Amino acid sequence: MAGHNKWSKVKHIKAKEDAKKGKLFTKAVRDITTAARAGGADPDANASLRLAIERARAVSMPAENIQRAIDKATGNLKGVNYEEHTYEGYGPGGVAIMVETMTDNKNRTVANIRHAFSKAGGSLGTGGSVAWMFEKKGIITVPRSEKDDEVMEVALEHGATDIQEYDEVLVIESEPSDFDDLLQAIEKIGVPILESSVGLVAANTIDVDDATAKRVEKLIETLEEDDDVQNVYHNMA
Repeated sequence: MAGHNKWSKVKHIKAKEDAKKGKLFTKAVRDITTAARAGGADPDANASLRLAIERARAVSMPAENIQRAIDKATGNLKGVNYEEHTYEGYGPGGVAIMVETMTDNKNRTVANIRHAFSKAGGSLGTGGSVAWMFEKKGIITVPRSEKDDEVMEVALEHGATDIQEYDEVLVIESEPSDFDDLLQAIEKIGVPILESSVGLVAANTIDVDDATAKRVEKLIETLEEDDDVQNVYHNMA
């Protein structure tokens, strides 16, 4: 029995590690497809894609997976036609949610998303129902360090529109047109780039209680588990 129990524990640990790696791979694929879709398939000319590929390699993603993600984003997968669709809705507590997708079957995707909203007590809205609450921004996240002052100075010199200071990270925002130049300038400082993408940022946020926040987080998690979903944005504070 002791041996059996030990093996059960080992299998459980391995399953958790496999699940963790699967989530890392999923995030890496989404980062790559988002970057390639926005700036093209050439990493030498697309700093965001280059960094996304580096992060994918850091979690041991196979080269063929990386290339497939790029091909998917740029429409180079033979025999498969992917389309981009964005869905809008309200989650628990009236939290506005935007869902960006890339799919080869729109009917399947919208059915899955509508079900996720409904199950969470939210509702899928019509086009434009919540999009007006969001702005497209370049977003770069770096860890806090002794180079904070230099990072902020360089960021402001290269088009940063806002710098948010948190305990562990700096989150730098820019207009999409300035994003690539800003990203390359921060790279040259030599600080790690934790996140880098052009995405949606809520112009105003909404406060909800802890119970509602957990329900919203569960909805976001469910949406992100869908293979067709690329990005999920919300205005929860």
